[in-house]
Amino acid sequence: MLIKVCGLTDPENASLCLDLGADLLGFVFHPGSPRCITPQAVAGMPRGRALRAGVFTRRDPEAVLRSMEQAGLDLAQLHGGHSPEECARIGPERVIKVLWPEAYPDLSALEEELERFEPVCRFFLFDAGTRGGGHGRCLEPGVLQSLVPPRPWFLAGGLGPGNILEMIRQHRPDGVDLNTGVEAKPGLKSARLLLETGLFPPGCPAVGG
Repeated sequence: MLIKVCGLTDPENASLCLDLGADLLGFVFHPGSPRCITPQAVAGMPRGRALRAGVFTRRDPEAVLRSMEQAGLDLAQLHGGHSPEECARIGPERVIKVLWPEAYPDLSALEEELERFEPVCRFFLFDAGTRGGGHGRCLEPGVLQSLVPPRPWFLAGGLGPGNILEMIRQHRPDGVDLNTGVEAKPGLKSARLLLETGLFPPGCPAVGG
């Protein structure tokens, strides 16, 4: 199970997530988000074994690539209607393509969309609702039914200690994306809540609140 902790804004908080063993760290570059951070600030964040992903909305591929270079990112998590052609320009091995299963009229429509993007992304991420993110909602039970995505995928949307194990059981993702459900406040993750998810090995340091 891959663990991504998203919406980080503080170097010590990022170090906590690295110490806990997160596989991916996520940084939001959308100006409308309370978790927004600059590429220059991300460049100064501590580095470890975790991959670093930037969250981009309505940014053209050249702007995404510039920010990735400035911030030292491995992956671009794309919201906001990026086409397969735009994903290909960023690099298929570097793209996390975000989709909202609840926005599709039926499972076959979602499957068609997955087929379109499968050649141009490394991961999919399925979020709750029909757009946006960081809203704290969980994906509705049964919305994915018998779906078998053609790429490894992350489950996102309101995941925290009180629901994450059940959400994993229901949806069987390859990874989870933790954000609002483990926050002390926007942009600052709680060590206690992270540990209470049960996803990290026993004995991990519980520092930072």
